[in-house]
Amino acid sequence: MKSAANKSSGPDHDEGGPSDATPEGASTGDGETPEPVINPAAVSAARAKTLPAQEGRRPESAWAHLSVSAAADEDPGQAADTPADDHDDDPVAQDATDEDQTAATDESADTTSEAEEPDSEQPEDAEPEEAPAPKGGAFTEEKLPEAVSSALTDALAQLREAVTGLHFGLDIPGADEARKAQAAVLTQIDDYVIPRVHMSTAPALIVVAGSTGAGKSTLVNTLAAQRVSATGVRRPTTGTPVLACHPDDGDWFTKGDLLGGLTRLDRPREGTGQDSIVIAPTERLPQGVALLDTPDIDSVVEEHHQIAHRMLDAADLWVFVTTAARYADAPSWGLLRLAKERNARLVIVLSRVPAKSRDVIVKHFARMLDEYGLGEVERFIINETEVRDGRLPDDQVTELRMWLAELSVDDQRRTQAVQTTLNGVLNSFRNRVPALARHLETQVALRADLRSDVDAAFMGALAEIDEATRNGSLLRGEVLARWQDFAGSGDLMRTLQLRRASKAGQHGPERLRALKSALHTGLESVITSAAQRAAEDVVTRWRQRAGAGDRLAALPGLGRPSEEAARRTARMVTSWQDHVTELVRTEGVTKRSVAKLVSFDVQSLALIFTVGLLGYGTTDVSVGSGNSALPQRLLRGLLGAESLRSISAKARSDLRARIGLLFDDETLRYVDALDSAGIPDEAAATRLYQATYNLEVAR
Repeated sequence: MKSAANKSSGPDHDEGGPSDATPEGASTGDGETPEPVINPAAVSAARAKTLPAQEGRRPESAWAHLSVSAAADEDPGQAADTPADDHDDDPVAQDATDEDQTAATDESADTTSEAEEPDSEQPEDAEPEEAPAPKGGAFTEEKLPEAVSSALTDALAQLREAVTGLHFGLDIPGADEARKAQAAVLTQIDDYVIPRVHMSTAPALIVVAGSTGAGKSTLVNTLAAQRVSATGVRRPTTGTPVLACHPDDGDWFTKGDLLGGLTRLDRPREGTGQDSIVIAPTERLPQGVALLDTPDIDSVVEEHHQIAHRMLDAADLWVFVTTAARYADAPSWGLLRLAKERNARLVIVLSRVPAKSRDVIVKHFARMLDEYGLGEVERFIINETEVRDGRLPDDQVTELRMWLAELSVDDQRRTQAVQTTLNGVLNSFRNRVPALARHLETQVALRADLRSDVDAAFMGALAEIDEATRNGSLLRGEVLARWQDFAGSGDLMRTLQLRRASKAGQHGPERLRALKSALHTGLESVITSAAQRAAEDVVTRWRQRAGAGDRLAALPGLGRPSEEAARRTARMVTSWQDHVTELVRTEGVTKRSVAKLVSFDVQSLALIFTVGLLGYGTTDVSVGSGNSALPQRLLRGLLGAESLRSISAKARSDLRARIGLLFDDETLRYVDALDSAGIPDEAAATRLYQATYNLEVAR
């Protein structure tokens, strides 16, 4: 079986390496296998001469193809001189090399002489000043310019405030996705964007992600040269993220703001959930980079999905791990699509590749990546091999170690990778934030529709009552019987009394009270029936709106009037009758010619007025031939047409206003149901668009 270290970039690529290099894993004199030691300076110098000056790209193929060499065990000078040996067998090349070296030596000597002249005036015992070395050797933390950092911070704070204020309360299609997207944006701003803006060249966080059983934890353990993350056949294995870093970078990840919302642990513990992270320092990782082992992206545990995506949102670089058996699965390509959309810096590791089918698998996977637009992504291969103590053989990750070492020593390359991912995240806000605004607008529109359903139902009920109080349909049954008894018995005429003393019968007041009670009951029944139909209409309209409408319509009690509605209606009708009596008393000025001969009882005249107001005589209902319009003729004769029209308009307007107030109380139940689902702020979408624009300006 070929190891990954000795693998070729393709079937025609020859394996090779210095013949005198000590192979990885070879036994030493004391019987122990030495840990491979990567000298970052040697790696950087050697690779600078063997690779083109592109960002980690290979000239022949995107697949990593560095051969196993003794560069890890050589000193920097020896590693730097190794490529020069290639000219020993070529005289022309050797002569050219000698001439170049001679010219370089002469130029260096001239430069040195010129540089030494100013020093001749210094005292002989003066020692040259040494620049203080940054703590940790190769890694320094640099902040963005204050003006740039301040502008971005203000814009991000405005964006965060706008996103925080969103509320997607109505359960409509896409609401759950919008809530998750909102949480993801907020978490990414807090965990990654703001810390990166404040400290743009801090240690690079490399998140190792992939599908179930891909070997993520095994890979992290191997690169860390110790068991920092649990491995095994149980799925899922990793529940709490594990971050492995150099001890000198520990403070940045332990005390820094990156992933600041997570509780730091020194080891995995039972019961820790998605709000914790394990920090595992190891000397074997180079300074300036850290590896973060995440749960599976396709885990059967939903919480693990959320943890994995949260870690990816805080990553500077993504290392996607898949296997030869699962590289074509949908979850794998879903993660690759997300990385492409975010323009995140991506590295792919294809593990567990059988030696016999290696070329076929590598070519097929490369073709799939090319078709997906990811053909230029840097990739590494790990052969199918034995895993011991949760770690791979060291020769399988030699190239990955070299890649990490290069990233560690090359500040410019690391910074560029970090800034590429950060810019990708900021660019993603151009689509993600407006998408939240559009969904909020949908929520606002739906709530307006649901509210209009309530208004339409009760406005329809009010129109029904208006019609019922005009067309005489209310004057049927009990009301008609009591009116006929009152008008046909002579009590109606006895209410019109001559100025001389009257001998009115004793039955008048009793029939008067019966008629008043019948009118009260009839009007109350019309209003209550209309309210019942309105409540049913609201529920029917809401059920026609799938999703949120169905769930709101299922709330108990919304399909009928409230328990207080009947009592409020009864009090309202009584109050209105009293108001009509007062109108007749204060505004019913009798004609002077009639007033000299006739007086009238206000209560009786108010009842006669109510009967006429409710439409008596507009239908075929009558007490006898020619008497259908008796109330109107009588009132017109007593009060005059002008006074009658004024009192009628005021009485009808007052009745409508009282019924409107009653229905307003009923509609509050439906408004409360809408509010319980959350009130979307109509101006929030505008604030989101403005915050997105301000962020672009600040960038």
